[in-house]
Amino acid sequence: MSDSFAAPTETLAPAYTGRLGTDAIPALKLPKAETDPEAVYRFIHDELMLDGSSRLNLATFVTTWMDPQADRLMAETFDKNMIDKDEYPATAEIETRCVNMVADLFHADDLTLDPASATGVSTVGSSEAVMLGGLALKWRWRQRRESEGKDATRPNLILGSNVQVVWEKFCRYFDVEPKYLPMEKGRYVITPEQVRDAVDENTIGVVAILGTTFTGELEPVAEIAAALDAIAAGGGPDVPIHVDAASGGFVVPFLHPELEWDFRVPRVVSINVSGHKYGMTYPGIGFVVWRSKEHLPEDLVFRVNYLGGDMPTFTLNFSRSGNQVVGQYYNFIRLGVAGYTQIMESLRDTAIMLSSAISKIDSLRIITDGTAIPVLSFEVVGDPGFTVFDISHELRAAGFQVPAYTMPADAEDVAVLRIVLREGFSRDLAHKLVTTLASVVEQLRETNGGRPAKAAFAH
Repeated sequence: MSDSFAAPTETLAPAYTGRLGTDAIPALKLPKAETDPEAVYRFIHDELMLDGSSRLNLATFVTTWMDPQADRLMAETFDKNMIDKDEYPATAEIETRCVNMVADLFHADDLTLDPASATGVSTVGSSEAVMLGGLALKWRWRQRRESEGKDATRPNLILGSNVQVVWEKFCRYFDVEPKYLPMEKGRYVITPEQVRDAVDENTIGVVAILGTTFTGELEPVAEIAAALDAIAAGGGPDVPIHVDAASGGFVVPFLHPELEWDFRVPRVVSINVSGHKYGMTYPGIGFVVWRSKEHLPEDLVFRVNYLGGDMPTFTLNFSRSGNQVVGQYYNFIRLGVAGYTQIMESLRDTAIMLSSAISKIDSLRIITDGTAIPVLSFEVVGDPGFTVFDISHELRAAGFQVPAYTMPADAEDVAVLRIVLREGFSRDLAHKLVTTLASVVEQLRETNGGRPAKAAFAH
């Protein structure tokens, strides 16, 4: 038999029978030889298929979809080092514009057309922003105590037990005593009364959360400020507020513009917000802004001679890509107030639709319905023979990632499910989620010998 029709072996490029299909790739040390780039791409791409779908991850606040044009801009700017402001002046200018836009959105003092009038910085998410805001609180408290000739070695920070773990990290890393205010069943935010009873002369500040991680609720910033005003007016300590607006900072100004929680409240001195949450930019990008320059101690700002220029810097990291700032600027320009408002209203309406449908499913009770920010939480009530953890497990098998967890200190006996709605999760997917949820509850009930659950939607 002739082999005249056989293809030359040197031209064959089999998809899965080459080296990567037959030889193991070392996982924990460098391979001995180099590998074809397309084969490496295919190898890693296929392994990543084992991840869940990010768009169906209803556990995360982090953005999972952006406009294709934003994708393109961010891909084009991966290589720009944000810290090198002399080499990349346009990127540095974009960062300054973003900081000014955030400061203006939060009603910072004395803003003008001068880009230097805003006091703030972009960060790698709210974790870094929280650290910087906390440091400014500690430094100002210490300066004041030392100027009065008083002991400045025992700073404390008042915060709820519902705070994100980064605040615990801040207190531990920077030697600040955390004074946690407990939650209780049915109340998952701090109260002005709790704050009033906790402050003392060593308190560097109070942290109020705009959109809690556990339930999405808004803590009463103005009411907490009023309680602190009364303490100061009575001769007590003059304690500032930092608002952790990681989740709600890009929602509340558009859904609840009349709510005063930001720099319109005189006692609020600093705010952090996550651009990679409802700023709708891929991670990681965040901002921390101060009411005015006097609230950021000059001692915390470094002036660095780097790559040819003298520049001020107040960050915990140094080199990072400028593409997240570019992506955030794209969203600010692309959407504006009208665009953000439309998106947040749409997400809120979807959240309310979902919470209304979930409330009709037997054994489920809504805790937060998504009206504050597009986050809803619910619990299992009665004794149906299954838990929120069972529901979460079954939903994951169906493709939806809905986290189940217990509430913070003093409310640990309450376990909930939480759904975070983000841009890219359509009303149609929401309908599919709630019908899947009703089906899961019914199956769990039947497995445990109970009566069927009511479906939220008729077919």
